[in-house]
Amino acid sequence: MARFEGVNEIEPDVSGEGLAVGVVMSRFNQPVCEALLDGCVNELIALGVARDAIRVVTVPGALEIPVVLQHMASTGQYDALVALGAVIRGETYHFEVVSDQAAAGILRVQLDTGVPVANGVLTTEDDAQAEARIGKGAEAARAAVEMANLVETIEDERV
Repeated sequence: MARFEGVNEIEPDVSGEGLAVGVVMSRFNQPVCEALLDGCVNELIALGVARDAIRVVTVPGALEIPVVLQHMASTGQYDALVALGAVIRGETYHFEVVSDQAAAGILRVQLDTGVPVANGVLTTEDDAQAEARIGKGAEAARAAVEMANLVETIEDERV
């Protein structure tokens, strides 16, 4: 249902049927990341992405996520990608470096390749905040599917 009469609006589409989705998860702060992954994969399946169309890859930490996303995007095998991780503040400036550079790298991958990448990397003050945001894994899955469909719709309109 269009909000504006006579305006061509693309409606959100969260059907995962026929999509291939790659997920890159950091193993640092692993219990939180595993919970994010559970939510993400379960949501992808609930949205209709076939189990065999989901590929999960793990990396040591958040800073390693972008390079693997970039390699996966360059294969042309994925309609969307999801980045999952948890950067929890410590006592040093390292938190800012990791948070900022991981986010910048994730953004760069999608801008450089055109493959949508949903950022499910948590950046929190403490473990309690991270645990309270476990649902972000499912949210990232939903965003990835919606963006894959949106990009496909826009591409199809150019033909």
